Amino acid sequence: MPAGDYLLAVDQGTTSSRAYLFDRGGRVAAWAQQELRQSYPKPGWVEHDPDEIWASCAAVIRSTIRQAKIRPSQIVAIGLTNQRETTIVWERLSGRPVHPAIVWQCRRTTEICRRLKARRLEPLFRARTGLVLDAYFSGPKITWLLERVPGLRARAAQGKLCFGTVDSWLLWQLTKGRVHATDVTNASRTLLFNLRSRQWDPTLLKALRVPASMLPRVLPSSGAFGRTAAAVAGLPAGIPILGIAGDQQAALFGQRCTRAGMMKNTYGTGCFLLLHTGHRPVRSRHGLITTVACDARGQPAYALEGSVFIGGAAIQWLRDELGLVATAAETEAIAAGVEDTHGVYVVPAFTGLGAPRWRPEARGLICGLTRGTTRAHLIRATLESIAYQTRDVVEAMSRDARLRIRALQVDGGACKNNFLMQFQADLLHCAIVRPRMVETTALGAAQLAGVAASFWTPAQLDRMRAVDRTFTPHGTAADRRRRYDGWRRAVAKTLA
Repeated sequence: MPAGDYLLAVDQGTTSSRAYLFDRGGRVAAWAQQELRQSYPKPGWVEHDPDEIWASCAAVIRSTIRQAKIRPSQIVAIGLTNQRETTIVWERLSGRPVHPAIVWQCRRTTEICRRLKARRLEPLFRARTGLVLDAYFSGPKITWLLERVPGLRARAAQGKLCFGTVDSWLLWQLTKGRVHATDVTNASRTLLFNLRSRQWDPTLLKALRVPASMLPRVLPSSGAFGRTAAAVAGLPAGIPILGIAGDQQAALFGQRCTRAGMMKNTYGTGCFLLLHTGHRPVRSRHGLITTVACDARGQPAYALEGSVFIGGAAIQWLRDELGLVATAAETEAIAAGVEDTHGVYVVPAFTGLGAPRWRPEARGLICGLTRGTTRAHLIRATLESIAYQTRDVVEAMSRDARLRIRALQVDGGACKNNFLMQFQADLLHCAIVRPRMVETTALGAAQLAGVAASFWTPAQLDRMRAVDRTFTPHGTAADRRRRYDGWRRAVAKTLA
């Protein structure tokens, strides 16, 4: 192909890093993936190695270019998307991280959030950021680092440190420290960003004791962020980085949910349901959060979001910690091989419960076990737990938005599981629409860069979207109610 026929998307997730090359037709020309090591130094703590995050991204970029057999100069632009809220602090001069990355799932900052609530500051944070005061978000993680790592607060006050979510860290690496920036969607997940002014909020910075000098510049999700430095990850100097968005907002864009009323759910490590609300923020009264999204041209808009902390990660738990399956794909046939769960419910509150309950102290529970419970029942109950948590969020979303959900766009790795998607359709009594390209997070990052590069127009992107399968609901209202009532009783046991 002639020069200038590809977009590179880097999708840095919680459990792996991926790179994709997209051609002008929106097709994947090549892709590569590398798993990322998780560290659990204490119960409820989750960390990543920032250098390993970057090394894995550099490796998959090189691998993707090799597989496609193209010249790096044929890449028009780069789009980045990332696990949100994960917090990295590094030295401004050397670029060295001062501590492992504190992952979004980590609960170590729960006490900091409790202190802020005791000072009756939660309404202030809620009003200005659209978020709840929870350990999930980045701001308290910065506070924890400044309080717990010796000498860090003094160095931060001297302007010697940079904070960033993973997108900022990758941008810094790609530009060899020339650019310290983020986009509005990632900034909106920090508890430091004012939703209405779309700027860092001095009052919130003071409340969390975070120096403004640490923070990256905030830019729209689609536009010029910087250019690659020479010989970084096998790339030549000068390739523009034109798109950045947090993973869920990138997936929303990749699903072409760019207007008010459009909705998607991503079944990744967690589950994340987003409803686009247009160009005005909508405040939730039912346990959801308000966040920044993108309009059709990648410029700032708003969404309501419900975040489930453990989605596909529950399937990994079956594989890695319990050893019940060798691969995640096995769970589909095993779950379909039994008529029901035999009364077993799994509540995977491994790192607390997210939306709509926001109970960080909750921990996982299995209930309803009998002598007749088998491996298959436990596997099915774990898959069903993902659908039940999604229904919890959908019900809150319906009350906030005052709408009945008739169809749900889905994506993410776990949506490939046909049993899970059919059970979700039955439980919600609505159509579940799975696109041909389920990795819409990377697709959205590429599209944000592509719009800025005039590689694609929004209308072209709408036409390129293709459906793989629509799951239609089965079963009776009584059956749905019986199953869901059992789930709610199991959650009540967890909270007790």
